Amino acid sequence: MTNVEDIGVLPGEPRMLIDGELQLTDSGASFDVEHPATAEVVGQATDATVADMERAVGAATRAFGHTEWSRDVEFRHHCLMQLHQALDRNKERLRRVLITEVGCPITVTASQIEDPIAEVKHWADYGRSFDYQVDTGMHETALGPARRRLHYEPMGVVGAITPWNVPFYLNVAETIPALMAGNTVVLKPAQLTPWSGSELGRIVAEETDIPAGVFNVVTSNSNEVGAALSADPRVDMITFTGSTATGRAILAAGAPTVKKTLLELGGKSAHIVLDDADFNSALPLAAMMACVMSGQSCILPSRILLPRSRYEEGLALLKASMENFPVGDPWTPGVMQGPQISAAQRQKVLGLIESGIASGARLITGGGVPENLPRGYYTQPTLLADVDPDSQIAQEEIFGPVLTVTPYDGDDDAIAIANNSIYGLSGEVSSGDVDRALAVATRMRTGNVTINGKSHFGITSPFGGTKQSGLGYRNGSHGYLEYLAIKTIGLPG
Repeated sequence: MTNVEDIGVLPGEPRMLIDGELQLTDSGASFDVEHPATAEVVGQATDATVADMERAVGAATRAFGHTEWSRDVEFRHHCLMQLHQALDRNKERLRRVLITEVGCPITVTASQIEDPIAEVKHWADYGRSFDYQVDTGMHETALGPARRRLHYEPMGVVGAITPWNVPFYLNVAETIPALMAGNTVVLKPAQLTPWSGSELGRIVAEETDIPAGVFNVVTSNSNEVGAALSADPRVDMITFTGSTATGRAILAAGAPTVKKTLLELGGKSAHIVLDDADFNSALPLAAMMACVMSGQSCILPSRILLPRSRYEEGLALLKASMENFPVGDPWTPGVMQGPQISAAQRQKVLGLIESGIASGARLITGGGVPENLPRGYYTQPTLLADVDPDSQIAQEEIFGPVLTVTPYDGDDDAIAIANNSIYGLSGEVSSGDVDRALAVATRMRTGNVTINGKSHFGITSPFGGTKQSGLGYRNGSHGYLEYLAIKTIGLPG
């Protein structure tokens, strides 16, 4: 963790990276970046055009076809180890830029700075040791015996479109395994958090031997620029993290060229608290998970399902935890919840809270703006009880520090309520009986489940959603394979 005296608002790199050159768009156009904790404009980023994006894709296409990047594993390892070391040298700058543009509390930045920096080394080493050619032995065919080999080869040009909630982490997660697998990359960071992408581009350009065009970063305030990346026929694969609505649009844009698409989309995760759970342990943790990162995470369990027999007991524990959760200036150590990312996002959260109350939910605590935080985009930790499982607030992703609570009668009822969602990204079960919890977890229609606070998430384990929460996987061997095509070759015996 950085020293307190070293922290403070820090604007990031205003330029984008195209074909090895840090540059502004030709017109000189830029867009403002706000500090969500104060609602003040603190700097600018270059506002790229569709023509800029087309140049970046062209650079990535040339680099894939005319450099050794796709064929030289040792060189890729060398460059990514350079990047790992450079990011580590720059980590305090990256931390300050992250807090400046996201409002992420400094207390919780390790998972957004140190963890992704470590993951660069992980993927460099993993890709170096990966077996890209596998002999599967002799096979009998109609034309006689044949030996077959599998060749794992890069997809080509990968377009990465990333969100604003954990921008530096996801910029790394979506691009580094793609690069180590031999692809070239065009990164389009979110409009609200361009600097976490442009800083990565600056470090690549200034402190590594990664060839020009292999890694490009295009910042823009226009949705058309991201759409151009998704539709460009020269792009072989799109990787995207964000809303399900945008994911559908990306699928449609890539359909004419049958583009491979890796999607991590929305979530509305349920936490089933069984009647034999340790409420004193499970519920304060549930409240923390709803509020940390200002609730701006797709995997956080935002729906709490409590047994009717212990319903009011559970509500009391959740209320106490949420009313004592440390909300405030993200630069202050110990603060766990900062502001929402923007005025529009806060208004969306407040509007959904109002919708929940209008549909019959009982407001237990919160529901508005903290009186002691008049500047910035802060929202009170909010607890809503008696929530109808079919109501908007139980069905729509909120992306704010809001917990909805619904009673249930028996395990089957809890599972049915949990599965009543278009999403299936994550979930949680709390119980005094691990076997019972596991039985419930296996019936939840979701890609990942935490039992008794033991996280499913890690760099060595596959992470992906079911239903409308995504396609494909990140992390683990499954995540690396997403960025590789398999060629099967038949050879004489």
